[in-house]
Amino acid sequence: MARLSARELTGRMTTQPTQAPAARSQPTERTTVLVLGGTGKTGRRVADRLSRAGHPVRIGSRSGETPFDWEDPRTWEPVLGGAAAAYIAYYPDVCDPGAAATLRAFAELAAERGTRRLVLLSARGVEAALPAEEAVRVRGVAATVLRASWFFQNFDEGVLRGGVLDGEIVFPAGDVKEPFVDADDIAEVAVAALTGDVPGDRTYEITGPRLLTFAEAAAEIAGATGRAVRYVPVSAGSYGAALVRDHGLPDELGAFLTELFATLLDGRNAYLTDDVRRVLGRAPRDFADYARQAARGGGWGG
Repeated sequence: MARLSARELTGRMTTQPTQAPAARSQPTERTTVLVLGGTGKTGRRVADRLSRAGHPVRIGSRSGETPFDWEDPRTWEPVLGGAAAAYIAYYPDVCDPGAAATLRAFAELAAERGTRRLVLLSARGVEAALPAEEAVRVRGVAATVLRASWFFQNFDEGVLRGGVLDGEIVFPAGDVKEPFVDADDIAEVAVAALTGDVPGDRTYEITGPRLLTFAEAAAEIAGATGRAVRYVPVSAGSYGAALVRDHGLPDELGAFLTELFATLLDGRNAYLTDDVRRVLGRAPRDFADYARQAARGGGWGG
């Protein structure tokens, strides 16, 4: 996880065929796609798939060739120039109080500048994210919302990796079952929405193929790596305090995350959807396959 947020805590794509499938009325037009958050877990996967499919990609970031900053609206228009579609991983979080107003302004500008598809990464089961989701639905734009829960990759790329390496994943999830989801599946669904392979103006809830507790996920990782890895449950308050104490997070962010964990990890997301299969025509990747691949790739060293 590149940053601690509700969105982040919560591929078959190859070169496009020269002949469009029968289910589509016309081939996908190869036009520039803007990827905001293009260095994050999902953003870099989206950008990679688009590039491999032959679509010009523009990465929107403060250090990008064309600088972009959510806090500086003057940087928005340059990155939108010529972009037919945009993937939005909003910083710092879609649940932030000011997110909806910022996203509404950006979406309206995008529509004015000819961007016709927006895909927003959102958080599953979080009411505070709903205003942000509604904000990107503006006239003239087909807006797709992808609601995701806990990424597989949080265990090897994000906040939980240290726990795997230490042999103890300390987290406030109790014995709640979660529909852990692969960031690659999210990216593949996003690309389908960005390129017009699926209709816009949809909300998809992206889940894995089975529910797992964090203890079961730890056991899968232990089996794949040969390491002794176990899950240690703690209270949301204790975990939030540890983030402030050990990781230097501001008190207000620690309090926000404490409340977020207590809310999200109450079983509200303990059900599966078939949205990955409906969009991609295949089942989502299983956690066991992810764990084996991450272990082979050195995700946990060795």
